Amino acid sequence: MTGPRARERLVHLLRDRSFEQKRVVLASGRESDFFIDCKQAVLTAEGHALVGALMLDALDALPGCDAVAGVELGGCPLASAVSLMSHLRGTPLPALYVRKETKDHGSRRQVEGDKALHPGARVVMLEDVITTGGSTLKAVEKLRAAGAEVVGVIALVDRLEGGAEAIRTAGLPVVALCTRRDFLPDPA
Repeated sequence: MTGPRARERLVHLLRDRSFEQKRVVLASGRESDFFIDCKQAVLTAEGHALVGALMLDALDALPGCDAVAGVELGGCPLASAVSLMSHLRGTPLPALYVRKETKDHGSRRQVEGDKALHPGARVVMLEDVITTGGSTLKAVEKLRAAGAEVVGVIALVDRLEGGAEAIRTAGLPVVALCTRRDFLPDPA
């Protein structure tokens, strides 16, 4: 399933499984009147299929890429879902996982799947939720340090709190599948 019906179904899953209207402190340190744990919807079989198809379709709005990347933990299933869907559609894209912290043992990698990276590889960063854009921009720097050229960002949800603008100001186009408005009306 793709297109508007797929998006409607994904929003329904996010509302049902991921969205909670309550006061929370976000990873950015900001307080919010809602919380959306996208993993609760994305980690269902249907959620994987929907997000994989919709994010793969959203790649058309960005410059071409050689791979997709997700920040641990929320972005990893997004990257895997898009990678799988790209293979099923005959246009395979490897998935990369960007660690928040360097692994303290073994390979000490910052980017898992890095053997798929070649110097100048074009990568699109996939995010579950954008608030301030800070974690996205940190992950972009880690990908650049690994030799990638990040060409854009796709978010499952943009909280409309300045993050997409911060990413655009850093020179990267942003596409969001959903926004705060899909879950809450605009404040009066």
